[in-house]
Amino acid sequence: MTTKTTRTGLSAVAIGALTLGALAGCANDDATEAGGSTLEQLRADGSITVAIADERPYSWKEGDEAKGATIAMHEQIFAEMGIDQVEVVEVDWNSLIPGLNAGRFDAISAGMSIMPDRCAEAAFSDPEIMYTTTLMVPEGNPQGLTDLDSVADSGGDVTLAVLSGGIEAGYAEDLGIGNTVSVDNAQSGMDLVSNGRADAFAMTAISLNWMADNSPDAGVETTDAFVQELDGVEQIGAGATVFRQDDTELLEAYNEALAGITGDAETYLSLVGEYGFTEENLPPSDLTTEQLCAGDLS
Repeated sequence: MTTKTTRTGLSAVAIGALTLGALAGCANDDATEAGGSTLEQLRADGSITVAIADERPYSWKEGDEAKGATIAMHEQIFAEMGIDQVEVVEVDWNSLIPGLNAGRFDAISAGMSIMPDRCAEAAFSDPEIMYTTTLMVPEGNPQGLTDLDSVADSGGDVTLAVLSGGIEAGYAEDLGIGNTVSVDNAQSGMDLVSNGRADAFAMTAISLNWMADNSPDAGVETTDAFVQELDGVEQIGAGATVFRQDDTELLEAYNEALAGITGDAETYLSLVGEYGFTEENLPPSDLTTEQLCAGDLS
């Protein structure tokens, strides 16, 4: 298995939206003329391009090497599907689904949460990773924050950093938290807390714990993990791999290979355990993408 990485910034995503659309259309026309689906084309090429957003320990790059739990799973899954090479491009979080639909890459490998508004734009695999939320705060937690409800109760005295387009941004909006600042990536959120420009940064617990543990000089810590409630309903956090809605054959083949991993805890942990994931992150067998796409969190 060969993994290649390429850095692609937000500016690259923004260059010539019409041109990108035209290129995507040409790619679809070529596939149709060749009489093959996206899956057949990827198998013939022996390569698939996936996008990440540098959210550790889900997926990131060091130099030319891609790392992370979703990368480890994808190297095995796509190899089982007959696609031996995984090429990785890195974009800002908000550019993931638009770039996918523009044909710039074939899938999103970022542990993206399954949510109804996102399901309207793209196709999500079966659940892969469960997660909870935490707050990154300055060392000593001077504001005494515990969760997003405590931020909402501060009366606007707390400046909260959220990932632009992230699920926590939606939580903050639903809770009426107005004093927020959006960031394009996790590192920027930590930097805001570290330099005193934000009082807290909300994101998945495993990501912020990983960052805090690996940045001992940043002057930050994390609160206990929590499951956010909205109107008395616990918000289920489940991440998945994302494909274009028309690539049904690719999605089905992916889910079939994924089941061999999520259906066995030992196999699952052999791939993601070194990145801090445990059996608690393994999705329950009765949780479905259809349920989450419908917003059914009961």
